[in-house]
Amino acid sequence: MPDTPATTPANTPAATPAATPAVTPASAGVQPLLLKPPAPPASARPVDRATLSRPAAPPSVGVLASAALTGLAAAVTLRSGIGANLLVCAAVLAGGAGVTAHRTGRRIRPWTVLWTVAVLALLAVPVVSASAWPTLLAVCAALGIGSLALHGGRRWAGVGLGLLGLWAHLGPAVGWAAAALRALRYPGRTKLAVAVRTAAVTAVLLIVFGLLFGTADSQVGSILGSMLPTVSVGDTPLRVLLFALGTLLALTAAHTAAAPRRWDRTRIPAGRQRSRLEWALPLGLLNLLFGVFVGVQLAVLFRSGSIYRRTGLFPAEYARQGFWQLLWVLVLTLLVVALATYWAPRSTAGDRRLVKSMLGLLCTLTLVVVVSALYRMKLYVDAFGLSRLRLSVAGVEIWLGVVFVLLIAGGILSSRAWLPRAVVLSAAVGLAVYGLIRPDALIAEQNVARYRQTGQIDIGYLRDLSADAAPALDGLPDDMRACALQGISDNAVAPDAPWYAISLSDARTRAILRARPVTSPDDACARIGVPLYNPLGE
Repeated sequence: MPDTPATTPANTPAATPAATPAVTPASAGVQPLLLKPPAPPASARPVDRATLSRPAAPPSVGVLASAALTGLAAAVTLRSGIGANLLVCAAVLAGGAGVTAHRTGRRIRPWTVLWTVAVLALLAVPVVSASAWPTLLAVCAALGIGSLALHGGRRWAGVGLGLLGLWAHLGPAVGWAAAALRALRYPGRTKLAVAVRTAAVTAVLLIVFGLLFGTADSQVGSILGSMLPTVSVGDTPLRVLLFALGTLLALTAAHTAAAPRRWDRTRIPAGRQRSRLEWALPLGLLNLLFGVFVGVQLAVLFRSGSIYRRTGLFPAEYARQGFWQLLWVLVLTLLVVALATYWAPRSTAGDRRLVKSMLGLLCTLTLVVVVSALYRMKLYVDAFGLSRLRLSVAGVEIWLGVVFVLLIAGGILSSRAWLPRAVVLSAAVGLAVYGLIRPDALIAEQNVARYRQTGQIDIGYLRDLSADAAPALDGLPDDMRACALQGISDNAVAPDAPWYAISLSDARTRAILRARPVTSPDDACARIGVPLYNPLGE
């Protein structure tokens, strides 16, 4: 029968809490009822959703002014296009968020620096490239990485939700700024008035003296005209919209810096552990299947001259037969690794060693599959040329290979707190590199080089590329050049486009077309028979 607390006799007064003796292991084996039970460990406590964020401190006048300046920069510069102006707007926005973070006592951590560098690299893509698709990917990724930098996060839940957490602050940021404006006392109003007067005086001085210098010297006037945006009445609604969006985004970033949600406190419960047999048998057979495939690849694909002899297929046909399937293998293997980790046995050291060894073997074999998929892509590109789709698929395969390397490193090292952030950082770096290498330029260079070797080229496909491809296409024979550059010439940036709203590729293309204009492209296309067919198969 378990021990019970001793009862107090009826003629003995009840002890008060102050008179209750302290219980020590040497004095008693039971705990008096008047003492509180020990608190559960932190990992077992339920998460208080109210503590996931803290109230945002009122924004300073500087933060409000920075948000308005961001909106003004967006309204003035983004109307003409995207280039260096996006970097300028982002820098002003980051300044307001940084001031807010500093006022709330947040410290700059190494990962925050890495996220900031990644955002800068992503926003450099529209400065370099004229291609729309890499630019769109880079800008969207920059928004996600910027949100993660403002929130912080280490666990998978914190990193995943931190990428999207910025948008939860859109509504609160408006009320936050409006309340701060209503609550401004006299010192705040004085600061705001000083800022407005300073901006007005600066603008008047620059406009007056700029007009005088510009009319006094035509060269100065030309330089000033290229630096300053042209504003027309018809652009007013669009510029008002850009101002509102820029200001709202800056306020949202500042509010996020002031009151970030702590997504890391969201706990993902571990899955129910499976027995060794139930968990290891399917994974072991899957490893065996991967090993057989890897052995076949080493015997056939990586031995020159053996593909046709062993399969009866030419290398390009053999490559086309499987690289799409291998891409799905890589994606599904990531899912298998995630589910196997979720249900893995982990009670003993032997269980943990088993999990590390089997998942490490699977990831290692998958790396060979990545190499096989990339080699197949190379054979296919050598035979049929490079395209946007093939370059994108190769980029995804390379990134998946990097992820598997990170998973192997995470299994070897004792600490894996860096793994979620490293995976997201690798994706951001991959998108930045993809945009900065200018995919359309790489595609045009490869296809022009292939034409010089084989005499085969698909002008019908190349004429749809962006201005990034112009330098490579400029080296084609006259009719091919005129036909290939037709779309680029038709969509070229206006001669009066400001420097901050065009990419380096646009500027270079404009110089190429000015030196050698495209004449009679329709006749040139007719003479070379474009369009005939699309051997790239897109």
